[in-house]
Amino acid sequence: MVVEKEGLIASIALAMMLTPQAAAAQKLDVVGACRAGVPNGAYELRSQDGHLRIAGAFAHGIKTGTFIFWSSRGGRIAVIPYEDDARTGTVALWYLAPGANRELGRKLEAPYNGDELHGVKRSWHPDGARRAEFLYDHGVLIEAHAWSAAGKPLPATEARALAARDAINDERYYRTLEQIVRDNMPHCE
Repeated sequence: MVVEKEGLIASIALAMMLTPQAAAAQKLDVVGACRAGVPNGAYELRSQDGHLRIAGAFAHGIKTGTFIFWSSRGGRIAVIPYEDDARTGTVALWYLAPGANRELGRKLEAPYNGDELHGVKRSWHPDGARRAEFLYDHGVLIEAHAWSAAGKPLPATEARALAARDAINDERYYRTLEQIVRDNMPHCE
């Protein structure tokens, strides 16, 4: 199915721009403070050439506030808000062409409450056309609408199947980004 392939290809392409292996190979510099032996305060992860790759904050060793992720060329790829280490607020992802230094357009907006989808999750095709709208209530899919790249509405069963695949792929991508942070924590000794 075209919609499934397109979404998966875009997710893989984004993940490849900022994987733990790629981050490790790039010799990243951690800028952050500690308090009582744990990360506390502003956090930055920069490449050796000075490009900001991740910015966020910790409170007593847990992620708090908004973490922003950029590609090696400076294109914003993700914004993930946290409260007590849990995604809480609207997660946003962008399309980014290989080698581009700025985002091409919105890919995803997903509202979370305590690491659970809660509200209307929206996604777009690379050309900016609507891709999907899924209504969640505390992690449970209530309603699903999706469109092909040509703008044709998909049957409800296909829309629900797309929601399930997207949930798996999105979670995998978030975990990849979060692993980069875990692998590059401030040295608190």
